Amino acid sequence: MKRDAIPARLVLQDGSIFRGTSFGARGTSEGEVVFNTSMTGYQEVLTDPSYCGQIVTMTYPLIGNYGVNPEDVESARVHVRGFVVGESSRIPSNFRARGSLEDYLADCGVVGIEGVDTRAVTRRLRIEGAMPGLVSSEDATDRELKERAAAVPGMAGQNLVPLVSCKQTYQWKEGLPEGSAQRCARTPRFDVVVLDYGVKANILRWLVQCGCRVTVMPGDATAQQVLERDPDGVLLTNGPGDPAAVQSAIDCIRGLVGKKPLFGICLGHQIVSLAFGGRTFKLKFGHRGANQPVKDLRTGKVSITSQNHGFAADASSLTGTGLEVTQINLNDGTVEGVEHSEIPVFAVQYHPEASPGPHDANYLFRAFAHMMCTGKPPGPQP
Repeated sequence: MKRDAIPARLVLQDGSIFRGTSFGARGTSEGEVVFNTSMTGYQEVLTDPSYCGQIVTMTYPLIGNYGVNPEDVESARVHVRGFVVGESSRIPSNFRARGSLEDYLADCGVVGIEGVDTRAVTRRLRIEGAMPGLVSSEDATDRELKERAAAVPGMAGQNLVPLVSCKQTYQWKEGLPEGSAQRCARTPRFDVVVLDYGVKANILRWLVQCGCRVTVMPGDATAQQVLERDPDGVLLTNGPGDPAAVQSAIDCIRGLVGKKPLFGICLGHQIVSLAFGGRTFKLKFGHRGANQPVKDLRTGKVSITSQNHGFAADASSLTGTGLEVTQINLNDGTVEGVEHSEIPVFAVQYHPEASPGPHDANYLFRAFAHMMCTGKPPGPQP
């Protein structure tokens, strides 16, 4: 149901103000303002734990046209702090829809703003970089909101994993949806521990698809706790915040190196790099969208990938660590994949589970299964 429109503002830390109207919940929400270039998948974006602490601007002009449904969530709740769109669809139309985006945001307490020039917002963030800010429908002066926005902390140095990780170990058994072209029932062959730094449900579904019995453990689990379960492999998930601040995860991975096959995704990729002695840095405006081109340096193959991250591994810092840079982003040359030269460890910066996004990279789950079989690095994939 469309609510009565009231004025709302998006205010950036540099003092920029973008005016529109409120939709979703009312009030003020603070966070790092970023942009996502995906045309679809807004519900998966909203429920992706990697967006914890962020206000997301969607660059596609119309959002909400196919409504929302319980099947497209990637976690148990919405994690974005605020949502910025050009136009929120008044009439959701899809046979799977169970409600509107407007009502969904209101029910989840997420402050939204529409009618904003999202091209201008995106251009500002590309030029100046992602920055803290706020979305507000409150009756406050521009000066008051600018002062509040100026005080919002940045993402650097923040460990947000405790806000999104599970608190207790649990088992996951759900595979890919019925009717999926990728679905293939398999008898479980591998025991896999997933270290939850902010896991997306589709990562777990793909593991089940590839014949894994999946145990999800909290992100602060120790190496000893993982080894006590004696898994065939360990997957390190995506998640929010600054990877260098997640020291407990870095220590855990150091304790697992050479003892269990390791596969890292997104934040997990950055933690692998740090555990081997590399460094990470904050990207100017990050990679968020479903159309990022990644080149495998060994095969020359280019995959279109889904991504959501604001930090990256420093390629120069990986020299001498045993990690080889295997894949790069064709837009800016940043590291997108690493693999150890001798022991079973590899990681990618993007999302092979692609929810939302293309399925070019889902072969990596099979590469993980192969690595657990052989105990060797997976090597170039066809």
